[in-house]
Amino acid sequence: MSRTKGGTVAHARHRKIVKAAKGYYGRRKNVFKVATQAVDKANQYATRDRKNRKRNFRALWIQRINAAVRSHDEALTYSRFINGLNMAGIEVDRKVLADLAVNEPESFAAIVKTAQDALAA
Repeated sequence: MSRTKGGTVAHARHRKIVKAAKGYYGRRKNVFKVATQAVDKANQYATRDRKNRKRNFRALWIQRINAAVRSHDEALTYSRFINGLNMAGIEVDRKVLADLAVNEPESFAAIVKTAQDALAA
C-alpha cells in the first residue's frame, strides 16, 4: 500500500485556524501553534459570554423598568410593580416592558396604573 501524505488536509486545517485569527496582534495571527491557542481561548470567551450577554440585558431591562416605575410613583418599587402585574394577570416580559417604558411612556403609565390598582385591591 502506498504512503499518503496529508499535506492538503493539514494545509486546509492550518488555513482555517489562521483565518479565524485574522486581526489578532503579532504572532497570534500568523503562527499556527500560537494562533490555535488564541482561537481556542477566543471561542471559550465567546461561549461564556453568550450566557453573560443574556444576563446583562436582563439586568438592563430591570434597571430601566425600575427607573420608569419610580418616575410614575415614588413609593412603587420594581419588585412591587412586578407583583402588581402578576396580581392583575398581566403577562408581559421584561424586554417588552423596558421597551414600552423608553419608547411609549403613555402605555407604560397605563400598565403602572393597572399594577397599582391590583396592589390596592
